[in-house]
Amino acid sequence: VWDDSRQSRLIESIVLGLPIPPIFVAENADGRLEIVDGSQRVRTLHAFLNDDLKLSGLTKVTQLNDLIFSDLDVSRQRKFNNTTMTVIVLSENATDEVKKDLFERINKGSDILRGMEVRKGVFRSEFTNFLYEECASKGNFRGQIKLAKSVQKRQEFEELVLRFFALVDSYPKYSKFSRSVSDTLDEYMAEKRDNFTDDERKEKLKYFIDMTDFVKNNFVHGFMKGPSKDVSRIFFEAVSVGVFLALKESPNIKLSKKIDVTDWLKESEFKASINIRYKTHSSENLNRRINFVKNRILELAL
Repeated sequence: VWDDSRQSRLIESIVLGLPIPPIFVAENADGRLEIVDGSQRVRTLHAFLNDDLKLSGLTKVTQLNDLIFSDLDVSRQRKFNNTTMTVIVLSENATDEVKKDLFERINKGSDILRGMEVRKGVFRSEFTNFLYEECASKGNFRGQIKLAKSVQKRQEFEELVLRFFALVDSYPKYSKFSRSVSDTLDEYMAEKRDNFTDDERKEKLKYFIDMTDFVKNNFVHGFMKGPSKDVSRIFFEAVSVGVFLALKESPNIKLSKKIDVTDWLKESEFKASINIRYKTHSSENLNRRINFVKNRILELAL
């Protein structure tokens, strides 16, 4: 979340002797400590001490601009290394809800973290690694998506992948999504943290790749509503899950022509399920737009 300028200001604050907010960590059952709040500070310190951060944009200690840690004289390096940081350790009995609540309270009023950024901190597991390292990083997936500048570095790719899997696993019963999408995704992450086998990983990776490959090869605009349009979550959900269901029904499907979704958006049924302000994730609206995509794809089968 932090750019070089903000990271540099943290280093400047330490040099000036200003107090740094405490880092919160949680003790797991095996004695490991996981960061609940303070990831950006820890990452910044790690980058600076390893010469991966060149200071910039400083207005108080301007002589530090364009310097890395090893450029500092030995006495200043020693003083920096001797800085005391406060670390508060939560008991291993702290529940995920307690961690999440603490995380959100601390971050209100600063750079408020988006849902996926919070989940990554709270629900760390093999499933989290799977989402980030094996799915969201795929070129065929990212290549079909254009994100708004405001979310490009806010883990929106990972959010979309999570929504895809959660909706696929829940289809067609979406009553939980109707109540709260965010809470439902939290619950799904918690469930997969505790129950995610290697067989499930292989299965999910295969159908995720099959889905993204199909979109790349058959949709003129990828996951977008049109040329150069930013991807919306609602539209992505409809296309990705609809494609998955079509492939599940007809794995080797070939289409008579490529799909230009701008034609779909002219149809009142689909347009009404996409361009809505309220009850966007009601079972009715979710199933209507997902099944629309699925059926249109099957209708184009050779």
